[in-house]
Amino acid sequence: MESGKRADRPELQKALELCRRKRATIIIAKLDRLARSVAFISNLMESRVEFLAVDMPQASRLTIHILAAVAEHERAMISERTKAAMAQAKLRGVKLGNPRLDSGEATRANVQAADAFARKVYPVIEDMIAEGLSLRAMARELNERGMRTRTGKHWAASTVRNVVLWNGRLV
Repeated sequence: MESGKRADRPELQKALELCRRKRATIIIAKLDRLARSVAFISNLMESRVEFLAVDMPQASRLTIHILAAVAEHERAMISERTKAAMAQAKLRGVKLGNPRLDSGEATRANVQAADAFARKVYPVIEDMIAEGLSLRAMARELNERGMRTRTGKHWAASTVRNVVLWNGRLV
């Protein structure tokens, strides 16, 4: 899924080209999700690609143009309101963005979380090293036990290797 606000939408361009070649109709869930630009909709209507909006299957060309104009206006208003709200927040002294990134706090917190996770899981891995298992076999075993990585994903040999290296021991 791509934003209707953006003009550079490679997946949509691929779909339109395929529809052009196959003389197929492109079906979209909601007209306002296709584009928030009158120019884009107008060009699409002139491009020989048929399209159907499921939320408005009987929409005429006029209706589509009017709705595209409304969507374009709505996009501009949302942008203006967001900018105004951020400016007001800044005037009130609210620090915008992620303040932890500036201070290095996020990096320190991430390193501490990785340290804690590695200390917790390493004894299990250490037993597997003693059994002579390969990194791939260790990853498979950890996954079979239902254990997840620190980020909640499945284990891979490279992830096991990272934990081993984190603990200062090369397999």
